[in-house]
Amino acid sequence: MTHLPEAEWREREQHHRERLRPWVDPHLERQSKGRKHPIYDFLFEYYSFRPAQLLRWSPGHRHVLAGESARQFLCFPEFVQQDDGVRVNPKRFPPQRKAGLQWVIDLLHQTLERPPRFGCYGLHEWAMVYDARDTRHRQLPLRVEHRELVQFLDEQPVCCSHYDAFRFFSNGARELNRLHPTRETQAACEQSGCLHANMDLYKWAYKYAPWTPGEFIAGAFELAVRLRELDMRASPYDLADLGFSPIAIETPGGREVYQQMQQALSGEAQVLRQGLLTHYEDLLERAP
Repeated sequence: MTHLPEAEWREREQHHRERLRPWVDPHLERQSKGRKHPIYDFLFEYYSFRPAQLLRWSPGHRHVLAGESARQFLCFPEFVQQDDGVRVNPKRFPPQRKAGLQWVIDLLHQTLERPPRFGCYGLHEWAMVYDARDTRHRQLPLRVEHRELVQFLDEQPVCCSHYDAFRFFSNGARELNRLHPTRETQAACEQSGCLHANMDLYKWAYKYAPWTPGEFIAGAFELAVRLRELDMRASPYDLADLGFSPIAIETPGGREVYQQMQQALSGEAQVLRQGLLTHYEDLLERAP
């Protein structure tokens, strides 16, 4: 256990909100005006963590907060008052959630150790609009003719390993994929080169809040932002009006750029994945 003086944890709490408000505040403003952002809204709609939850900092279960103001956390049932301060009590982790936590631990462990693959080039976004009627972002124009999109995809080795990307493939594109991941085989298919597997670290971080430290959740969210930007820049959509230049994966140079960025983000994700894994193994050991 680590004891945090009041000044230190309050600074961490403030920093947590400041690093996330540049994403949360514009989303809430768009929401109030009925506007959509095809890149960033995904992080608030596909993932189920509400903006208010994202802004709420937690020390995690391995820190004790000193000072009278730490009592503010006692309105949440996971926190307890003890002689030396306030903490998240791992003994209040619901026993019925332990099986799910073990599943996440196994997934993180297998993904961490499995060799990454960097040859997908983000083709899942192309496969999602292979059938013209299935265009997912109808407010965005395509930057390539649909006929060219189909021809390019037909000529590529499609190898999407992530179930939650594959399940949105157009019907006509599903047979092009060399892999057929399912929910049941997710842990056996997940690999750390995959943008979506790395984006999902955000989900695995917030899933066990407040036992997860806010620093993990904020770091995973910021990483997910950059992964989502890469994902959409490599897509067949024209994002020029949003200020994003395309990564033209239909060209050799574009594929090289994509792969370099994919590898760099994968390396960051592996560090975060290891941190989450260590934290959750400790939580599982301390839980009732």
